[in-house]
Amino acid sequence: MSISSSSIPNNVDLESNRKLQKALVAWQPAFLEWWNDMGPRGYQQDDIYLRTAVSVDTSGWAHYDYVKMPDYRWGIFLTPSDPNRTIGFGDNKGKPVWNQVPGEYRKELRRLIVTQCDTEPASVEQQRLLGDSAPSLYDMRNLFQVNVEEGRHLWAMVHLLHEYFGRDGREEAEDMLVRRSGSEDSPRILEAFNKPIDDWLAFFCFTMFTDRDGKFQLGGLAESAFDPLARATRFMLTEEAHHLFVGDSGVSRTIRKTAELMLEHDGRDVRDFGAIPMSIIQKYINEWYSASQDLFGSEDSSNSANFFAASLKGRFGETDGKSYDDNVALEGCKELQWAENGVLTNHEIPLRRAMNLELADSYRRDCEKALNRWNLNLEKMGMEKRIYLPSNRFNRSVGVFGDAHYDTKGNVITADDFAKKKADWLPSQEEKDYVKSVMVPCRKPGEFAPWITPPRKGIKGNPLDFDYVCFNQR
Repeated sequence: MSISSSSIPNNVDLESNRKLQKALVAWQPAFLEWWNDMGPRGYQQDDIYLRTAVSVDTSGWAHYDYVKMPDYRWGIFLTPSDPNRTIGFGDNKGKPVWNQVPGEYRKELRRLIVTQCDTEPASVEQQRLLGDSAPSLYDMRNLFQVNVEEGRHLWAMVHLLHEYFGRDGREEAEDMLVRRSGSEDSPRILEAFNKPIDDWLAFFCFTMFTDRDGKFQLGGLAESAFDPLARATRFMLTEEAHHLFVGDSGVSRTIRKTAELMLEHDGRDVRDFGAIPMSIIQKYINEWYSASQDLFGSEDSSNSANFFAASLKGRFGETDGKSYDDNVALEGCKELQWAENGVLTNHEIPLRRAMNLELADSYRRDCEKALNRWNLNLEKMGMEKRIYLPSNRFNRSVGVFGDAHYDTKGNVITADDFAKKKADWLPSQEEKDYVKSVMVPCRKPGEFAPWITPPRKGIKGNPLDFDYVCFNQR
């Protein structure tokens, strides 16, 4: 299914909806102004080897070529409509999907879309300065690919707001370009998207863990009875896979370089060679994993129960026929332990109220697959060191774990003990400053910074010394 090449690329027949087209054409200059102000700083006139969506078919959907980022084909791409699709879960299971917003669910659907939409420009803002310290042209190009696709995901959600939510939707779309990541006056909605990303290890952890949260949030929305939302998020998931690859492979390459130096220079501090110690890598993982767990919301949630009951948001893989036998979830519960009066206590959460927990559990299993690969590589290298995920209870500020303190293994500890041990578990400012200090940019094709190994292969069959970024202003 091809995508039109109009001023707003789309496959939703935008040309036949004059009112919607007019509204989006009016929003477009504000988006481009935001992009030029808050997108990658200093690289807008450079030629970047980017992939651009040219169809929504599962094969051959992307075209690769040099593009200046402001000229990227941002637009509205939905997977093809299935006229036989029915609602797969919740109280409306078995009924036809909706192509318009039911009045009784208008507020809830808008809330879901706005929250998801707000994360897309936020991540671009968080990462806007990273080009200056890119460890290679390969990595710089991957950063910019992530950035432009987050911009396109913003378009996907803004289209829904404009087309289906009237004046309220248009106002929400305008606010997307007003809020700023980290702003005291107008911050982004979710706290993890207000955290600074000042170095590439933080960027890799963000794309590994926080973008992976996005995978599972989008997967839940891809089950929605509101078919335009489901179709938009399914195509977003196609692009999101690359973002997860960037994070997974980036952390893995950082770990491998540290391990190589540890083996080559037994007993020496890898900081002597401009690399990042394993202990600091682990602390970054602890920080970003726990922050990303907070994004799922409370493990016991009436909102998630209501969203599921109304068939607005399901679980990841809800209707794939493999993940869940019960798509109504009126019976059963999830067992979970959290602290009461300083002691871990068993609790049962009715299944519908545990939908955030269901997503978070699926997310953890997905993260563990990546860590298993990293640790297998360490084992093959002859290293005894292993990387781990902290307990889901560790360092939480949202949900049932937010009212107590836990160590990385999930044991209950006092606030004083947490304060004393915090430096062992989370990166200090001094350690962050060190990581930032080794972010020496590498601008020659095929050159890589000393703290990270090259990838095994280049992009789209190109060699590692390919000109992934061509600087036109330098």
